[in-house]
Amino acid sequence: MASAERNTYLDQVVAQSAQLEQDLRVKKAPMAQAPAPGGGGDTSNRARRSAAEAATTPPTAVDVRVTGFGPWKTVLVPPNAFVVHTRRGRDKPLHLGLGTSFRYRSATDSYLVVPGTMQTILLNAFCICRELQGVLVQAYVQWIVQDIATAYRKLDFGDASDPMRLVNLQLKEQAEAAIKDKVATMSVHEVLSDKQPIIEELTARLRGVAEGAGDSDTGLGLRIVTVQIKEAVVTSARLWENLQKPFRSEQGQLARLAELGAQEIITGRELASQRLDQLQRLENDRELADLKARNAAAAFDRDAAERLRRGERDQADARALASQASETTLHELELEQQRHAQETEMRRLRLELEQTLQRLTLDHELAVARDRAEQLHAAALLELERDRVSQDIANGRSPEAVQAELIARLPEIVAKLPKPDELRTVNLSGADGGSLAGIVAELAAAVTAIRSAVASRE
Repeated sequence: MASAERNTYLDQVVAQSAQLEQDLRVKKAPMAQAPAPGGGGDTSNRARRSAAEAATTPPTAVDVRVTGFGPWKTVLVPPNAFVVHTRRGRDKPLHLGLGTSFRYRSATDSYLVVPGTMQTILLNAFCICRELQGVLVQAYVQWIVQDIATAYRKLDFGDASDPMRLVNLQLKEQAEAAIKDKVATMSVHEVLSDKQPIIEELTARLRGVAEGAGDSDTGLGLRIVTVQIKEAVVTSARLWENLQKPFRSEQGQLARLAELGAQEIITGRELASQRLDQLQRLENDRELADLKARNAAAAFDRDAAERLRRGERDQADARALASQASETTLHELELEQQRHAQETEMRRLRLELEQTLQRLTLDHELAVARDRAEQLHAAALLELERDRVSQDIANGRSPEAVQAELIARLPEIVAKLPKPDELRTVNLSGADGGSLAGIVAELAAAVTAIRSAVASRE
């Protein structure tokens, strides 16, 4: 009985809302920072200490990295996160803004990092309407941090794993209270049909709390981006069915009347269609008989005309073949005559070419013989001219040149002389050795002596 009273649509809406809220709360695991390469023993120790601290530190909602060691630490803040950096002895923050990285002293400094991205709050408000019936109103609110200088003083962002958890919880409670107050003044039909009054009431209340209704001193430094109502479901399954019954009954009545009207129309059209079908069948039979008769007559006429056409075509083809054969014979005779004429012309051209080649060959041989004779004649003339010039050069030599040449050739002359069997001394001192005549006389005497020696040896 309890299962029959459950509203299955309500269960589906709640399950979807729970799944969406779980998806929105999924966080990425923080990434460990790799040690810098090339460091010594101190760097390795610092890297191990940093890894140990990262292992013991719980995951944070904002990926904030702390680099360096000792008093030289630096806090690196993502560009989409607000940061508030304070120092001991300072009444105002040293750094306050969006995505601001800064130097950090662990002994005197403290900082707070708040996500600057838009936050979404899912609402499942179980309300009581004016008729004292349970209604589930499902809505969502989206907001962002507008003034971090006001927000960090009035709101609690101290949870490192989820800084927005307490703020979302507070805004969620206020939004659910506003929805319940508004739904309590509305009927079930008003809640299900028009959700705009709920949206306006919820937006006005949340903006009055978060933004201060125009006065920044009384606000929380937040800005409401949008407020929307997703679903409004009656929690009672019986009431939900009763609300749907009038519309369903009306729609069922309309559907049944439409079905009956359609059945009447279909029946009338079926009878008319059957009568029309019979008439068309008779008309088709008559038309088919006429068509068969016409087709038979047309087939006979077509066969007769085809036979006549084929006879005429055969005669025409025979005449055409005879004419083509005659034309082919005449064409062959003309081709034969043209071939004989071309062969005669080719023979004549071949004879003329051979005669021309012979004439050119004879002309070439005569030209070659003439050139050869001219070359031999020119060579003979050159030889005679060379002998004449040599003779002129020999006749025009001075006595000193003749004497020098004779002296230069004496070793050659002596080398060609036979080996003497006896040594004879010829005194040539009587002649004048300084003049050409004296030298010639001495050589003549030497030659005479040589000849006499050779003759005596023979």
